[in-house]
Amino acid sequence: MKLHNLYPNPGSTKTSKRVGRGPGSGLGKTSGRGEKGQNARSGGGVRPGFEGGQTPLFQRIPKRGFSNAPFKTVYAVINLSDLNKFEDGAVITPELLKEMGLVKQQMDGIKVLGNGILEKKLHVRAHKFSNTALAKIEKLGGKAEVI
Repeated sequence: MKLHNLYPNPGSTKTSKRVGRGPGSGLGKTSGRGEKGQNARSGGGVRPGFEGGQTPLFQRIPKRGFSNAPFKTVYAVINLSDLNKFEDGAVITPELLKEMGLVKQQMDGIKVLGNGILEKKLHVRAHKFSNTALAKIEKLGGKAEVI
């Protein structure tokens, strides 16, 4: 197979509508926009959902249900590979992680994820740990403490 043998699948491409191209095309003069009016002007038209001043559909239908989204707990996450910056046997706290710039905000707590390889024995204090992170920390003789 060579580049000059490649072609698109049948029906996957269409020739573009070339507007304003004189008689015969059917899209000359006003270019299929009709005569005058808001939609004939450049930059004309109305925003999506606008119904000419009538109350839009999304406002007319009743709103139901409850979303717990504003109240969900969001954790600042950190991977095990990021903890290799610390010395062997160090005690890692959320305050230390923020001070080092490894997490920007503490949010509702810090969760340690098991991505990467941990090479040092550490005492990690965090709000939550993934199962793989717990296993990897304890495998090296470290300690994972839930605050």
